[in-house]
Amino acid sequence: MKVLVCVKVVMDPEAPASLFKVDMEAKKVIPPKGTPPVLNPFDENALEAALKVKDSTGASITIVSLGKNIPKPVIKKALATGADNLVLLEDDAFEDLDSYSTASTLVDAIRKIGEYDIIFCGREAADTDAGQIGLGVAEILGIPSVSLASKVEASDSKLKVERVAADGTETIEVPLPALITVSSEIGTLRTASLKGIMDAQKKPLTVWNASDLGVSQPQAKKANLYKLFQPVRETKCEMITGDSPEEAAANLASKLKEAKLL
Repeated sequence: MKVLVCVKVVMDPEAPASLFKVDMEAKKVIPPKGTPPVLNPFDENALEAALKVKDSTGASITIVSLGKNIPKPVIKKALATGADNLVLLEDDAFEDLDSYSTASTLVDAIRKIGEYDIIFCGREAADTDAGQIGLGVAEILGIPSVSLASKVEASDSKLKVERVAADGTETIEVPLPALITVSSEIGTLRTASLKGIMDAQKKPLTVWNASDLGVSQPQAKKANLYKLFQPVRETKCEMITGDSPEEAAANLASKLKEAKLL
């Protein structure tokens, strides 16, 4: 069984919000200094789902990542935890793509890779929270897809998938090949062993640019970023006092009535 996992490198979403700056003219986020990028946490969930399939079936796992100047030490974490191959799509043309052009470029790479049984993607990227890439890839490829998977069991010809629903979970069977977007309920990515870290340096790493994929430019974007800015939040605080707790409570109730909140 051959498994592909689409992985993105993002700015650390756990970094303090005060460190993030926006270049409003260029419509770009300025990476915080001293805060290294990380694998998208939701893509780590997707990789863990793939590793569980590998544990049960002996599948091979190929990581596919798209961007410009992808940091190798960060992306090799996927190899250290158990993936077998790494394909990087690096080109100046791959910068500032929208969801459609990103999905189209990933499909070009997937078709060049060739055979696959399962494609795993995270439910969304931690930097944009769009959640469109995975299902877009499935649509372009013309294969079935299941979103928000919390558990995946693989057999020779189908997958049994539990997915998160508004009122619980749903269980779905889907034929292969198929694409699954994975939710955080599936579990965090396992820790890389020392042996895994050492082995990662020996595993295959392939780099393709736009011409390698047979395209001069990615598909034209279907969405344009109109404005990127940091929201301004203003808060006001008024202390309600009284000579006793009872008087303070009465004063608070009076203020809430004035504000028509009671």
